[in-house]
Amino acid sequence: MEIIKNYIHIGIKEPFCVLHASDTHLTFCDERNDQRKIELSKNRSDSFPNAEADLQFIKEKATADKRTVIYTGDMIDFVSELNIEKAKEFSDSVDCFMVAGNHEFSLYVGEAKEDDAYRNQSLSKIQSAFKNNIRCSSRIIGGVNFIAVDNSYYLIDKKQLDFIKTETEKDYPAILLVHTPLYSKDLYDFSRNGSDSPAYLMSVPDELMSDYSCHRYEQQKEDSVTADAYSYIVNCKNIRAIFAGHLHENYDGLINNRILQIVTGLSTLREIYID
Repeated sequence: MEIIKNYIHIGIKEPFCVLHASDTHLTFCDERNDQRKIELSKNRSDSFPNAEADLQFIKEKATADKRTVIYTGDMIDFVSELNIEKAKEFSDSVDCFMVAGNHEFSLYVGEAKEDDAYRNQSLSKIQSAFKNNIRCSSRIIGGVNFIAVDNSYYLIDKKQLDFIKTETEKDYPAILLVHTPLYSKDLYDFSRNGSDSPAYLMSVPDELMSDYSCHRYEQQKEDSVTADAYSYIVNCKNIRAIFAGHLHENYDGLINNRILQIVTGLSTLREIYID
């Protein structure tokens, strides 16, 4: 597993380090699931052959170094009893602060429209594997407010936006944790890399999605609340950094020439030192 070190200068009194991981995509299932899901497990495991070893590496590193793991979604690839058990075993064994990804709620991967109704079919089941609210929660670590908001369907709702506003009004520097990275032109160009594939970012301007397929455009277009959330986040002085995943690639860059956005990819663990 690749280890990348990052340094964020905030001006806190006592420097500390957290581990950032994302998108392990566990693909386990057993006889408790139907044959369709067993076949899905076999097929998807080819795409994520190192998932179990990666999660074990993160566990051992976090335990040895006594670090908090900041995990930005898609620990599991689809909903299954064994995937949930593996996720819970990890969450119980380390200090893990988790925000959900879209695959946390995926029943069979790509078989249905991902919306609130779809997510709610498995939300309580998935939530049982983790200590914090994986849709919307916060935690003070080392004098920094880590704010976790699930934007994995490319949207932020009114309750989440209100939560972000409340948390960022507190007298702490803040780091926002999301699954889907927020748009910047540099990250948009990096993500597309001259290809026909969409950028898979939150709040991409409409004119930059003109060549998206109808499905991807409908999936990723922002609504008015998400537009307000994006504007608030990128202009909020208390938000110093954003941690994200989803792209399966590593990226570091600025939003609004000020906020560091760190995207952690497959088989990567970041040691992030904050001072």
